[in-house]
Amino acid sequence: MIVWLNGALLPLDEARIVPTDRGFTLGDGVFETMRAEAGTVLRLDRHLARLRGGAATLGIPVPLDDTGLAAALAAVLAANDLAQAQAAVLRLELTRGPAPGGLAPPVEPRPTLLVTTRAAPAAAPAPVRLVTARGTRRNEHSPLSRVKHLGYGDMILAQREASGSGADDAIVLNTAGHVAETTISNVFLEVDGAWVTPPVTDGALPGTHRAALLEAGVAAEVTVTTAMLARARRAVLSNANGLRPVASIDGRCLSLEEVPAPWR
Repeated sequence: MIVWLNGALLPLDEARIVPTDRGFTLGDGVFETMRAEAGTVLRLDRHLARLRGGAATLGIPVPLDDTGLAAALAAVLAANDLAQAQAAVLRLELTRGPAPGGLAPPVEPRPTLLVTTRAAPAAAPAPVRLVTARGTRRNEHSPLSRVKHLGYGDMILAQREASGSGADDAIVLNTAGHVAETTISNVFLEVDGAWVTPPVTDGALPGTHRAALLEAGVAAEVTVTTAMLARARRAVLSNANGLRPVASIDGRCLSLEEVPAPWR
């Protein structure tokens, strides 16, 4: 793999990040996962806007403008012979960079910017089995619930819980006990004949694919209670890599009927 690190294309095993980088020591950074098809990054404007919004929340300067970021993404695709690939996955990661110990950010940060890529799986993803996480909650009151930041500890706990119960992923509730999202996706549910998805105010990450689906009018933003979750007839997960149908929630089988055309 060839990566792009702070302006240079390097083989993966030659790329070096300083051990005092706050992304490593404190999770002080943001990232975007994107899908590219034949060299075109899907919803690129939305991804870069979210990256900049998250960086602004944390007070991390972004060292390149959008044209420069897009060029870095294109360079990594080309360097890995993925510019013409049917589908590839890109990860753009921004940290505050190296700093002395302690929580206080440095007065003059030196951000670290890293881009990596890989080929996307050729096969369509299998329907996912979900469980409701019991061991952790998503804090919808935190500004970080609206930022795609590096601190994924709660989601790792939820994923471990799902794996331990034989499921693929976990639905994470918020502090009020309402549905927020899964560990890596936004969730859309057909409840009482209507499609709904949790609002950002309930802890749902403002996903780029989610936003496009809402603009297409396929669902309404509604607080999703656990009672509604139990009544859901169908469910679909969305993230940058696309849509994935849900086979079951907490052991209850859901319909795998294909979603309407506007979703696709």
